[in-house]
Amino acid sequence: MNHQSTNTNSSSDGGQNITPSQASSNLPIVETPDEPTSEDAPTQSTENTGSPEVGESGAPQDLVNWGLQKFADQPIIMTSSFGMEGCALMDMCSKAIEEYQLPKLQIACIDTGFFFPETKQLRQKLIDRYSNLEFLTWETSVSIEQQRELYGDMLWKNNPNMCCNIRKVKPMRENIVNYRLWITALRRTQTKERSGISVLAWDWRYELMKFCPLATWTRAQVWKYIQENEVPFNQLHLQNYPSVSCFHCTRAVPGSNPQSEIRKGRWAETDKDECGLHFSI
Repeated sequence: MNHQSTNTNSSSDGGQNITPSQASSNLPIVETPDEPTSEDAPTQSTENTGSPEVGESGAPQDLVNWGLQKFADQPIIMTSSFGMEGCALMDMCSKAIEEYQLPKLQIACIDTGFFFPETKQLRQKLIDRYSNLEFLTWETSVSIEQQRELYGDMLWKNNPNMCCNIRKVKPMRENIVNYRLWITALRRTQTKERSGISVLAWDWRYELMKFCPLATWTRAQVWKYIQENEVPFNQLHLQNYPSVSCFHCTRAVPGSNPQSEIRKGRWAETDKDECGLHFSI
């Protein structure tokens, strides 16, 4: 059964679209003078109750508090496949929304059609818990049956990059155009491609701002947050699955645990470690 998003957000935002040239004036990820001059005073937003000192090394919750307020008048989307990082970030966003009385945040899941039952169960737990988050589903227009007819029964094995492109990247490109800020749970220690990500930066692939509040955290910090805040998480993490994606491609990693800093179980028996959503493959 298809669950294509019916989101109706328009790409128009009243002439307040964020462009690369405006990025530096919109984010606190820059050094500020020790003693602000009088010219700086008008740029201090009285509506932003987050700390003006927050920056690249800021605590994720502080970054989330700042970001959701700063971009409150812009169409915002968070994408997640319900990994542990995404669950922790949803919890932080929910807390910020409640504290600062902000609009609901849309959470988009790109459903490949190959999710584990545990992932589907987790999604429902998150929906039940966070009433101030709105969960959307994006998916490809190519059904599993059509993909099988066109490319064979095991495209995920014979050409995993093409499979990811059809089932993940295509629906992402079709839907992300409606937003101006993209929130993700990427961390720098996940893969070599992610080691240089910024907390906030212009994303040229999708032409919007990309916000990664967890960029500086380790997996152990994420797991600690999950435990301390009793955040729902995928039970497969307790069964030697450090990372969970499609059931065809994901394998348990013997000896791993929920705080293991590895992604070996993704696209098992290959050197692939990115699906193409964040980096070209």
